[in-house]
Amino acid sequence: MDFTKNNRALLALNILLISVLAGVFFVSFKGGDKVGGAGSPEQMVRSINLDKDFDFCGEKFPMDNFDVRQRLDAELLRNVYYHSQTILAIKRANAIFPVIEPILKEEGVPDDIKYLAVAESTLANAISPVGASGVWQFMKSAAGEYNMEVNGEIDERYHLEKATRAACKYLRQQKEKLGSWVLAAAAYNGGPGRISQEKAKQRAKTFFDLNLAADETMRYPFRIVAIKEVMEHPDEYEYVIDKDHLYDPMPQYKTVQVSGPVESWGDFAEKHGTSYRMLKLYNPWLVDSKLTNKAGKTYEIRLPK
Repeated sequence: MDFTKNNRALLALNILLISVLAGVFFVSFKGGDKVGGAGSPEQMVRSINLDKDFDFCGEKFPMDNFDVRQRLDAELLRNVYYHSQTILAIKRANAIFPVIEPILKEEGVPDDIKYLAVAESTLANAISPVGASGVWQFMKSAAGEYNMEVNGEIDERYHLEKATRAACKYLRQQKEKLGSWVLAAAAYNGGPGRISQEKAKQRAKTFFDLNLAADETMRYPFRIVAIKEVMEHPDEYEYVIDKDHLYDPMPQYKTVQVSGPVESWGDFAEKHGTSYRMLKLYNPWLVDSKLTNKAGKTYEIRLPK
């Protein structure tokens, strides 16, 4: 037998099989409803088209300014290709935005403010290295100013509805002081005092005129708008997410009022036919295993139906 010839034939056959398998692996599949475009699951790595209008809360970004274009381009590239965080944000938004959006409307705050929450925490009850907590990332000192209780047993920065209303009030105040929602957003990140001082010192009329030492604050409004762009148009950036992969809103719940101490939330949960874990998921602002409640306050505790 001619072993050389046979080996060549076997090699050719193996190459053919590998090619076929690779083709099958990368071929797009057809499925149910999706968020974003249908078709190939591959994402083309490409530069971003900036020849369109971008705005935050109805305030247009001056895209004829080369500095603005480049800064927005940088944040779009960071967020478009930050795959895990972008997909998580889209999935969580399906559960969290229905809670946030009606509150923004009631409080007279533009709907775009919800993307600030995405920039802050990716819509999770996160804790920052400096102690800012919750979806809206309030510091403990600021929480007290906006009537959120924070102590060793209760932390209402994790109460989504209360924290959202607090964020609305804060941002409305800053918008009135600073004159624009973009500047209010910058103040949310960098502090209103710093923004006001630098605005006056530099004779800046808009956020885009400011030159700030804090790189994070300089990037912040651009980051929010980049997040908004990707989340509102996932198909343009080739994100394909099955609708049944989105996170559902919290299931329906009943409310029980508690006006005294609770020696054990574990016992409380068991008494009401649920688990300690479920109790904490429905009430993440209960941060201890008990409630002393010396003041005799009334708390509304949510429990799964």
